[in-house]
Formats: sequence, structure tokens, C-alpha cells
Amino acid sequence: MKDVVLLTGAGQIGMAIARRVGYGKKIVIADKNIENAKLIGETMRNAGFDVEVWTTDIASRKSIQKLIVHAQTYGEITMLINAAGVSPSQASIETILNVDLYGTAVLLEEVGKVIKKNGVGVTISSQSGYRMPALGEAIDQKLALTPTEELLDLDFLQPAVISDSLHAYQLAKRCNVKRVMAEAIKWGAKNARINSISPGIIVTPLAIDEFNGERGEFYKNMFAKSPAKRPGTADEVANMAELLMSERGSFITGADFLIDGGATAAYFYGAL
Repeated sequence: MKDVVLLTGAGQIGMAIARRVGYGKKIVIADKNIENAKLIGETMRNAGFDVEVWTTDIASRKSIQKLIVHAQTYGEITMLINAAGVSPSQASIETILNVDLYGTAVLLEEVGKVIKKNGVGVTISSQSGYRMPALGEAIDQKLALTPTEELLDLDFLQPAVISDSLHAYQLAKRCNVKRVMAEAIKWGAKNARINSISPGIIVTPLAIDEFNGERGEFYKNMFAKSPAKRPGTADEVANMAELLMSERGSFITGADFLIDGGATAAYFYGAL
């Protein structure tokens, strides 16, 4: 039996983080698309990591619970890396709310019930959560504390009042940050910690397609007018995650970290 690292979302960011923290542990990679999980699993296995793959739909509580039961056959879950989610350019309002908002909330809740004492987790949010005006204390409270099975019943999360998929994505990512704050209290009962990271544009195969697609000029403009003047890399996100998941980050929990090369700063106070 080993300590288990649970990685949901088989992509470049999740893999980069798992490579930093997963050596000597059992890594269970879960994705709705098992082929994605197998591809990342093979890459990590060939680099010397102990990996298993599993099919999971984080929009389903039952699917998440089955994943946790499976992962526990290898040992206690000591780390969670949640990099699962859908893109506003690929998914509908309903899918974004079900996966990025509800699914993330359920995953944090269910893993929090079983996380090993002194365990740690990180969930990947997005700079998009910072692009909306403040929603106000009352809405923030509802995003943070509404029982998960009632989240999608909130009046301001009804598809009819959400303007488009980007707006839904922004709401989901704002909710992620608030749920992390609330879950940090529960995780703390086991001296466990949970944080979130909000990346900007990160170079991945999907992002490269976007750069070369119809929105390519939009991205070039964003990079040119941002302080860093470039997109980020998965390893730069993993640098932050490694700190948060190590003993050096032992006083950090319930927090979110914006890693976007200054794009949000430029959006509010610069040329963007």
C-alpha cells in the first residue's frame, strides 16, 4: 500500500504537477476520456512513475465516489490534483456549470471526507474568475456554502440569465475559489490543506489550436499588451503547485493564486 495521488483531468498541467509531487506514490489518473488518461499515464510510466488510469465523469457524484473507492484500493489518498474541466470555446453553458462548477464542488467535498491526515490538494481554476466585477457578499456566501446538490438551483446560475459560455465559465471559476475557501475549513479538521491556482493562457495542444484559429489575433494582442508578453507553460503552474503541496507551503490553505503573466492587471489597469 502506498500514499495515493489522485489526478483528475489528464492534461499537460495536471501531469506537470504530478511529476513534481508523485514520485514514490501511486498516481491514479482519472479522465472522462480514458484514451487521454492512458496517454498521460504511459508518458509518466515511461518516466518511472507508478500510474493507474480510470474513467471518471466529475459531473457525476457517483462517478467520483467510484473513483475514490478504486483509488483507496492502493492506499490512502494523500494528495488531490484537480485539473479537470471544459473550455468555454468547446462547451455549452449547461456543461460548464455541471463540470467546472458543480463537479469541482463535489470532488472537493468527497475527497475532503477521505483525505489522509496532513494531506493536501490543489484545484486548477482560471484567470477568468477575476474578469467579472465583484458579485457581492451575499452571492459569494451562496457560492461558498450552498449544499452541493443545491448549487445549480441558485437563481443566478440558471442558464436563462447567463449571457454566454464565457460568462458561465467565469461564474464557475469564481465559485471554485469560494468553494476552496469553504472546504479549507473542513479539510483543516484533518490538518489537511486545499488551495487553488488560477492560470492565464498556458501553452497546451488545445491552446496552440486556439492560437492558430480564428481567435489567434485576440491572443497575440493579449500577449503583446501583458507585462510578461507571452503565454505561460504548464511547468510554471507546477512550480506554484509544488510549493503549495510541500512542507514549505504548510501555512497556506484556502487561498487562490493568479498566474497569468500580468494579463489581469493589464485588463483592469493597462492596455487590455
